[in-house]
Amino acid sequence: MTRILVAEDEPRIASFLKKGLEAAGFTTTVVGDGPLAAAAATDADFDLLLLDLGLPGMDGHEVLRQVRARGERLPVIILTARQVTRDKVAGLDAGADDYLTKPFDFEELLARIRARLRTQGEGEPDALRVGAVVLDLRSRHAEVNGRRVDLSTREFALAEMFLRHPDQVLSREQLLSHVWGYDYDPGSNVVDVYVGYLRKKLGAHPIQTVRGAGYRLRSSDG
Repeated sequence: MTRILVAEDEPRIASFLKKGLEAAGFTTTVVGDGPLAAAAATDADFDLLLLDLGLPGMDGHEVLRQVRARGERLPVIILTARQVTRDKVAGLDAGADDYLTKPFDFEELLARIRARLRTQGEGEPDALRVGAVVLDLRSRHAEVNGRRVDLSTREFALAEMFLRHPDQVLSREQLLSHVWGYDYDPGSNVVDVYVGYLRKKLGAHPIQTVRGAGYRLRSSDG
């Protein structure tokens, strides 16, 4: 599961990015001003930041300087309508990894995101395995006892969260924020529904309900 932080104050563009990125299999959180972007970028769970330069409260250059001054190493791709060369140079000098001017082709943005994540993720495993369940992170498919299992984007993201934290109790709130994003209704029962889907596809016994706490993926039947 890959989490992308989008710092964009234009609602139409933010909505477009969120929908497109989630359709491509990413978990996306959107913030609309500079201070929120600088604060959210401290979350180690984010894998990449898409950063608009013209943010209210604190512009993107200052957000980037603060993020890099704290030693945060997450990849940053600047998205902006500013096409002046000095703005691009300033952004790259401040620590951005890439720069894309608006309007942009969404497929090009996805290609640039994938390229940065590959570079950042060198040494990451190609697959996760817990018990009889295997998730192939490149092809985005699952196997149970060697049998191919088709998972939806959300099901795969939820399964990945469990396989990255075997034997650890994960609360519904954690699963909601990681798989559906922070803006999802905390009163929703969507986590319980999707855990039910996973149990049907991966087997009922590995995912254990921990009453009053959440769910745990057991690494063994014992």
